[in-house]
Amino acid sequence: MASKAKNPDVKVLKGQEAEDAVLQYMKKMNRPFGAVDISANLKGAVPKTLTAKILVALAEKGEIVQKAYGKTNFYVVNQAKVETLPQEELRALEAECKSVEDDNAALSAQVKQLTAELAKLKSTPTDSEIDEQLAEAEVTCQRLQESLAPLRTGQPLTSAEDMAQIDADWLRWRSEWVRRRKIFNTFWQLVTDALPPQEAMDLAEDLGIEYDRPEHVELEKGPLCTPVVPGNRTNLKRKRE
Repeated sequence: MASKAKNPDVKVLKGQEAEDAVLQYMKKMNRPFGAVDISANLKGAVPKTLTAKILVALAEKGEIVQKAYGKTNFYVVNQAKVETLPQEELRALEAECKSVEDDNAALSAQVKQLTAELAKLKSTPTDSEIDEQLAEAEVTCQRLQESLAPLRTGQPLTSAEDMAQIDADWLRWRSEWVRRRKIFNTFWQLVTDALPPQEAMDLAEDLGIEYDRPEHVELEKGPLCTPVVPGNRTNLKRKRE
């Protein structure tokens, strides 16, 4: 139910003016209403008591139809007096509606196409971005050209035997380094176990002990130092390829 609050700015209608306002509202909405609803929807322009009297009078005139549900009366416009469109006008409106729907569908398809083209344009690099990409490509080409220069001068390539020896040396000395690091860590843990952290750091500095730097730690995490699967080529060869 609409609010019952009255608007002080709304002019209160009386007599025929009030009856016309109620009937016009009923015809406009063309749905069942009670007196309270109509008065509230008219913002209090027709008081509730007067609205109830007008509805009874309109029902007696045949302008509206009264239906009782329990103790409540509802009113609706007499459908026999509702103006209807001739069949010709109705068909014309239906044809116009169909035409508008077709136009709307065509416009929707056009909007979809233009939206796709706009997205494509937005994803296309700008002139400045293309210039940057070209500059980067030129630098890359120059670097690759320089790396090919020794081959063009006839410089001998590294033989397969030399490559195998490099791989073997890498595995040998890295294994030795891992073994020695393990021994040092075990020994250092025994020596500094009873020392506070700061004293342990001072002792390492006095002895000139150097720990792995960030680049060494990063190298250990890389593919060059990952375990080699039996039967596969070493990571050193795979990295160079």
